[in-house]
Amino acid sequence: MEYRIAAHTDAGIRKRINQDSILVKVAQTDRGRICLASICDGVGGLARGELASATAVRYLADWFEHAFPDLLYRGLSMETLTEQWTDMIYRINRRISTYGRMVHMDLGTTMVILLIADHTYYTANVGDSRIYLLWDELTQLTKDQTFIQREMDEGRMTREEARRDSRRNVLMQCVGASDEITPEFFSGTVVPGSIFLVCSDGFRNVVSEEEIYEYLSPRRLLREETMQEGIEYLTELDKYRKESDNISAVLVRCD
Repeated sequence: MEYRIAAHTDAGIRKRINQDSILVKVAQTDRGRICLASICDGVGGLARGELASATAVRYLADWFEHAFPDLLYRGLSMETLTEQWTDMIYRINRRISTYGRMVHMDLGTTMVILLIADHTYYTANVGDSRIYLLWDELTQLTKDQTFIQREMDEGRMTREEARRDSRRNVLMQCVGASDEITPEFFSGTVVPGSIFLVCSDGFRNVVSEEEIYEYLSPRRLLREETMQEGIEYLTELDKYRKESDNISAVLVRCD
């Protein structure tokens, strides 16, 4: 499988420091080309969120370089991948929280991971950064671990109410700042010609899913140049609409 990739990150209009961290890796293996993409969003209300997000992507990059080749050789499955990712995320959580206690700071980050291998995609998520699949429509693959998502799940809030609620960015858990975390995992089949969008909440807070699909539709984005133009246009639209958070996105087209 071949990949076309575009990535963009922007501090936004209000924050002096960009607390988002992006990781994109493509490797040629005996079992075909493998793509790994991740966005970690340092929690804005906590000190040194950029350190927390950078720590998370550094651990993930190390896993991809040193542990993943053996896992691929022995046989990649959702079960074995979930075990390794869970262990890695727990180690990141301990590392960040231990450092925070040492320096008397609160640090935390969301973490969302996309791995594509052998016509299958695998995802992991803690927090509210997201992965979407763009094909005939826009499909959200990850589920936010937020207060308003819990309220919607319990039937106490509608989607429209959630969009207007001031607590929409309140996380139920994040890596490094939660005593206990429960990563969520998902997998599925890759359809050739489809596009995956990995993004922080700043990328999609003030644009609708209809707008995302309009500008990032696989029918429009056939080249890396147009993919890059698409996410940069939506980033500028976010800023025009006064999005206050950092803004980050990665597009991966699979052919």
